[in-house]
Amino acid sequence: MFREFIPKSFIYLRKGYTAYHFRKDLIAGITVGIIALPLAMAFAISSGVTPERGLFTAIIAGFLISALGGSRGQIGGPTGAFVVIIYDIIQRTGYEGLAISTLIASIILVLLGIFRLGSWIKYIPHPLVTGFTSGIALIIFSSQIKDFFGLNMGVPPAPFIEKWAAYFSVMSSIHLPTFLLGLGTFGIILLIRRYIPKIPWGIGAIVIATLISYFFNLDVETIQSKFGQIPNQLPFPSLPSLAIPADKVTEIFTDAVTIAFLAAIESLLSAVIADGMMGSRHKSNCELVGQGIANFGSILFGGIPATGAIARTAANVKSGAQTPMAGMIHAVTVFFIILFLAPVVSQIPLAGLAAVLMMVAWNMSEASHFVRLLRAPIGDTAILLTAFLLTVFVDITVAVLFGTILACFLFMKRMSDCSKTISLTKLFKENPAEFAEKADPDALTHKEVPANVEVYELQGPFFFAVADVLKDLLNNMEKPPKVFILRMRYVPFIDASGMHALKEFYHKCKRSDTTLLLSGVKGQTEEDLQRFGMTDLIGKENIFPHIDAALAKSHQLI
Repeated sequence: MFREFIPKSFIYLRKGYTAYHFRKDLIAGITVGIIALPLAMAFAISSGVTPERGLFTAIIAGFLISALGGSRGQIGGPTGAFVVIIYDIIQRTGYEGLAISTLIASIILVLLGIFRLGSWIKYIPHPLVTGFTSGIALIIFSSQIKDFFGLNMGVPPAPFIEKWAAYFSVMSSIHLPTFLLGLGTFGIILLIRRYIPKIPWGIGAIVIATLISYFFNLDVETIQSKFGQIPNQLPFPSLPSLAIPADKVTEIFTDAVTIAFLAAIESLLSAVIADGMMGSRHKSNCELVGQGIANFGSILFGGIPATGAIARTAANVKSGAQTPMAGMIHAVTVFFIILFLAPVVSQIPLAGLAAVLMMVAWNMSEASHFVRLLRAPIGDTAILLTAFLLTVFVDITVAVLFGTILACFLFMKRMSDCSKTISLTKLFKENPAEFAEKADPDALTHKEVPANVEVYELQGPFFFAVADVLKDLLNNMEKPPKVFILRMRYVPFIDASGMHALKEFYHKCKRSDTTLLLSGVKGQTEEDLQRFGMTDLIGKENIFPHIDAALAKSHQLI
């Protein structure tokens, strides 16, 4: 009963943790720790708190998320997704209000896991997540203009339009050394990404920017000049004051729900990405419990909300991580850096951090994916734009609320339009007539299915609520087939989330050396695949209107 709550770290250590695993985890952990250092400080500064709070979060929450979570490759810590929320809460209730909201959110996360609600996250439609993620990216980018240009102004206004109006009103006060250093840092990032991709671009650019600032004695603002020197030790753990003013109770509980909701979505999305890269399967409920405990620990040590960091998780896997030990090593790496190099870290110029965050914002925006989703069915496009515009111009809490409501209405509309729900059926080679309809020219009856070929049929609308129907199919087979034929003659439409799931399934087949063929693709389904770019990805030569052609192609491939 409680097996699903056993952390992945315990499982991998119990299975036999070897010197080989440790070497791989050590390299990955140190690499990601170095990457996390500037990002943790940059996210903290953009959130309206001091940089050391970001470092404390990366150390404490980062360690606990890996130690107690349900993902093999997850890296946790402060993330860009929380910047907007934290900044808004800090402006309204101060750090004390943020701390109380996060403590309540941590309890909510633990309860979500205990009551096994982690799997419910799959019902959040993909366009909604993309919409508010892209909106957050734009807000993060906007928040860096002051430090990037060195503008002579106070704290910029929080509302998006007022913020940019304030920027333009003082644009004549650009500080040339700051601007040139920020621009140079951005250029260094692009060069590293283009010509030396093995070097972490964030830390590489920050090191060069800091050296230039220090040796040329540039008159630019640094972490030390604005916030004082970074402490070289962790604070003593303590609880914040839990006295909540009566007029703030509703506000703080609303903030807590928002933090918990976003932490759950972001962490589980990151865990799914790690699964795809490592060929593993995370425990969603265990991950939520781990996230809740980690956020509680972060606040005890003066940190900020934390969740799974998608970019750092991907870097962890690409660096060769084998187990959650890599995530724990990443947190220890950040701790040792501030223990021995705090005075050096304090000299980092804010313009350099601003350039790093601008690149992070660009990566978060997934601009090409956002544009591609605009070609999705009109309902998905409406959800995408609603989430994006409300995040930018109103508030992320409102964006998630209205986006979810809109998604629910769209779901009900589609369910009313289609009487069938999606199903995935294996068509057995031994008795294909069992699944054939009489007088159906596209039936499998009397058609030869070669060995090492699997034929499955999708029936019903392929939309966001059932987009994971293909997820574990190949993993559950003893041996991946040489050819996988997916029949789609009874699929009336595919929405953006269904397309995303089909794309992931294609890449999974590719990694397993399995050729994916689609049959029964015609009408609206054919148009949807073409518009979303799936036809070019899978290849026109692998998409057929009838099963005969697909079987003929499978004979050629075997």
